[in-house]
Amino acid sequence: MRVSHAQVEIDGIDKEILRYLMEDARKPILQIANKIGISGAAIHQRLRKLEQAGVISGSKFTVSNKVLGYSTMAFVGIYLDRAAGNFEAVKELRKIPEVLECHYTTGNWSILIKIICRDNEHLMQLLNTKIQAIPGVSRTETFISLEQQIERQIQL
Repeated sequence: MRVSHAQVEIDGIDKEILRYLMEDARKPILQIANKIGISGAAIHQRLRKLEQAGVISGSKFTVSNKVLGYSTMAFVGIYLDRAAGNFEAVKELRKIPEVLECHYTTGNWSILIKIICRDNEHLMQLLNTKIQAIPGVSRTETFISLEQQIERQIQL
């Protein structure tokens, strides 16, 4: 791995390690080491360097929203009265647990958020009482996701 001007170049071994861990973050390091043909200590050292360089961070479990009773996913474009109100609006959006992602965008909206709700009624309540009630939000535009057809990370 080489670091040059805020860009990290990873070698073939790093890529192999990352591919295995992206497939299953719980895969044992020694199992990966045996498949690649290097020591477990070398894998740990490479992972530490990748983490320090910001290439990877942590690991997590994926929880099924549907199993927990959240079946409606939506994207909401938020129009702000003033672009300068972005910081305060995002501060308020952070307080809403159903907001999964928040993006500052170009185009028509100031902010685009991804939210998860139990159903359409919950979505409507969230829009009316929480999101549109944020000071500076002039209006919203909502798109309900019927089905997520692709979910992936960048391929190495």
